[in-house]
Amino acid sequence: MSETRIIDVGEGAAIPSKTDWGLFNAWTISIVFAISTIFYLIVFEPAPYKRIILYLSDGVIITFEVTIISIICACIIGLITGLGRVSKNKAINLLASTYVEIIRGIPLLVQLFYIYYALGRLLNVHDLTAAVIAMSVCYGAYMGEVFRAGITAIDKGQSEAARSLGFNTKQTMFLVILPQAWRTILPPVGNEFIALLKDTSLVSILAVSDLLRRGREFSSETFLYFETFTMVALVYLVITLLLSKGVSLMEARLSHYVRH
Repeated sequence: MSETRIIDVGEGAAIPSKTDWGLFNAWTISIVFAISTIFYLIVFEPAPYKRIILYLSDGVIITFEVTIISIICACIIGLITGLGRVSKNKAINLLASTYVEIIRGIPLLVQLFYIYYALGRLLNVHDLTAAVIAMSVCYGAYMGEVFRAGITAIDKGQSEAARSLGFNTKQTMFLVILPQAWRTILPPVGNEFIALLKDTSLVSILAVSDLLRRGREFSSETFLYFETFTMVALVYLVITLLLSKGVSLMEARLSHYVRH
């Protein structure tokens, strides 16, 4: 009987691995190309490109702020959702499952508009706050499935062993299951982190001064559209490639830890 293989394709960047010769070398070529191109443009074409990179620097900071805050909130929401998805309480399970189905069925751009304007009718919400809430709610649903998969991947014998030692359900989950599941969960969380960073480009529609928004502002003032968005694309590429390498190193360390 042939072995069934699971195809695991995420929404984030491709993660370089030394076991995949083509992808590993493609990552190296891409990062060298991106950094070298930025350096060349700034040094040999400073008139537009040095001005552009300085103008974009504030946007890079805002992009990271939105990404980091959103991923932390999404992990919290995802943990709660994942626990709800594996709960034996039918009401809690149904509530968590409904949240996942609704959120994953609506495009992020639509969610951004809806949350921004819905909250705007009730409260005076800052653009950045609305963006973080929308990103957190959206990615919380995806994180919920990551946590659910990680929890269900742990052998049931672990729960039985914990119960035999006198642990209750809560202690078993938080002291036995989740610490082991985290080793499985961490790499997909890294992938979602990268995907979320790229999706922060959508928050520019809410007037959040992220990297893309700053690029749009500069190009509208100078009409240097080609130059501006070339630099925006290169900056996004460098950030994404560096983060994907970080996830790769994290996965390698986890694999080494598990083997030993």
